Amino acid sequence: MASKEPEHEHREDQEPPAAEDEDTGAQVAPIVKLEEVAVSTGEENEDPILDLKSKLYRFDKEGNQWKERGAGTVKLLKHKETGKVRLVMRQSKTLKICANHLVLPTMTVQEHAGNDKSCLWHASDYADGELKDELFCIRFASVEKVAESQKPKEENKDASDAAGQLEKLSFQEKAGEEKAVAKKEEKETKVDTEKADTEKKDGEPASST
Repeated sequence: MASKEPEHEHREDQEPPAAEDEDTGAQVAPIVKLEEVAVSTGEENEDPILDLKSKLYRFDKEGNQWKERGAGTVKLLKHKETGKVRLVMRQSKTLKICANHLVLPTMTVQEHAGNDKSCLWHASDYADGELKDELFCIRFASVEKVAESQKPKEENKDASDAAGQLEKLSFQEKAGEEKAVAKKEEKETKVDTEKADTEKKDGEPASST
């Protein structure tokens, strides 16, 4: 006679009945209690007037070579009270400051090695906690983005201020070059005029008395 399997036999392919959730009333306190801390970026009293992704290089005088300072976002920040403009750049992942200095009217920015995507300038930088005279070179992803950032907009006064700052920095050297060229042309024109007058005078017949 064949034996029958008991109806209550447990099978592996069958899931046990789900137990009902029971509220025991127990409260588990966290091991470590973290308090919310206000983080200061130092930019609370400044308005951003420029924000562009770029890569920054610093010239190493001892090694006589360019070294990458970091890739991230470069900003021009205008102080709400003093109106001073500051250049700040942080690395994209670590947010470490790789450039931090004031933008002064005496600063000049010029293209690096004829590349319109790269430019260099001197500045007294404070990124390392002390003032250092640094030679920086920055490279932007595209010239179009830089050009767009320089277009003044009536609805955004800060954008206009940024354009003015960039125009003052970027084209100060070009203006000097144009002035020198104009002065040279003026001098050459004067020489040509004097030469023409001399030739004309020499070609005239002597007047009889």
